[in-house]
Amino acid sequence: MRYTAAPVAVKTKPMRYREGQEVDPNQPYPESTMMMLDMAYWMSIPFGLVLLWLGIKGRVLWLKVWSIGLMLLGSGILAARYLGYLP
Repeated sequence: MRYTAAPVAVKTKPMRYREGQEVDPNQPYPESTMMMLDMAYWMSIPFGLVLLWLGIKGRVLWLKVWSIGLMLLGSGILAARYLGYLP
């Protein structure tokens, strides 16, 4: 017995702006998106600490390296955002 995929109609809504509202080229993303990214960067630090502890406890080298990298990148991006190097 052969199965075929049924055609699916995908309906997308266009991005809408208020009448007369212009897109700010200096901040192309909404504030809520930036807040979610900041939250993810902040969460990477405690997750990195937990993974580092697990890597040390279990003597797993790759877990130690990746957790240190996660913490460095998360804190580096946060520092760059708050110092004004990133939008």
